[in-house]
Amino acid sequence: MVARMFRNPSLAALGALALALSACGPSPKASASADIARFLDAVRRDDHTAFLAGVNRAEVQGDLRAQVTALARLKGVDVDGGPSEFAIDRMISPDTFHLVDAGTGLPLTASPTPAQVAQMLKVRNSTHVCLDDVSTHACRITFAKREGRWLLVGMPASNPRIAVPPPAKP
Repeated sequence: MVARMFRNPSLAALGALALALSACGPSPKASASADIARFLDAVRRDDHTAFLAGVNRAEVQGDLRAQVTALARLKGVDVDGGPSEFAIDRMISPDTFHLVDAGTGLPLTASPTPAQVAQMLKVRNSTHVCLDDVSTHACRITFAKREGRWLLVGMPASNPRIAVPPPAKP
């Protein structure tokens, strides 16, 4: 069948085009920026319901538990069972995050746009992106594509500060 397809150049070209187009699609950065902008809007407005809709709670709990346990061990503390679920859950809240203007360091007065978010994103792979820290360029806040949506899956246990760049000038 493949041999017959290559005898007809238009069929071969059509097949190649279909294969190429199937690989195309929105880049992770483009598809993630709108969901993450909605998440950051919920943080800025202190909207707990919208915030939690953008969080994969189980993954964030696991990430925070591992960070807190590692920090305790560094300090010579070994708590049997690790940090309490109550303590971890208190960390997963819009109150924990601090959205600031990257230029001034002042709290944001408007929610970041998807274009501003796209400037901040670092693509790790097709299903994971993170918000790039302006000063250190380290991934601090991680989102993963789960069931067609981008959700928070990792955050720092302390000072989740997000410095948002100004909108790009046209």
